[in-house]
Amino acid sequence: MSEPTSETPSRDTASEAVVAVVPEARSRAELNALPKGRRNGLYIVVPLVMLGGGIAGIVLTGLKDNAIYSKPVDELLAQHAKFAGRPVRAEGNLVHGSLAKRETPCEYRFTITKNGAEVPVRFAQCIVPDTFRDVPGMDVGVTVEGELQADNTFEATSVLAKCPSKYEMDDRTKNGESMPHGVGTAVRETM
Repeated sequence: MSEPTSETPSRDTASEAVVAVVPEARSRAELNALPKGRRNGLYIVVPLVMLGGGIAGIVLTGLKDNAIYSKPVDELLAQHAKFAGRPVRAEGNLVHGSLAKRETPCEYRFTITKNGAEVPVRFAQCIVPDTFRDVPGMDVGVTVEGELQADNTFEATSVLAKCPSKYEMDDRTKNGESMPHGVGTAVRETM
């Protein structure tokens, strides 16, 4: 039998690792006394468990850097240094009268607020969700995804508008309204 090199683990080292895992085998002699099928199974299971742990560690470390935080506007501004220039979601309500659309280049600009903090948002695309309208007397919940800029403005890559609750819609229907988010809601055109 040749001497093991420093590059490859010796059979004794592998046996010691298996002995550490198998509580009923306290020494190499007791390990050799185990049935051969159980011993061979351990030589397969131990490396697979180690490999699985290594893969899980790599995946979790990689996801940590690509995580997108979701914060209300007030918390986002309070932690500006942590979130500036990183992908983030901001949640708040549309400030009434702030929604404006520009045709050339096509973009929407609006402001969202939460607990007294406001963030101006620029969304450089022509299409927004149908429910994203400035409806008088109704709070429109908005979630924007993008980056918080150094000047506390938000450059959005996507806009999500929350639909009013079923109960709010029932109340509006009783008052004679048919579609609070439909035609006739205000979007200011700017040039």
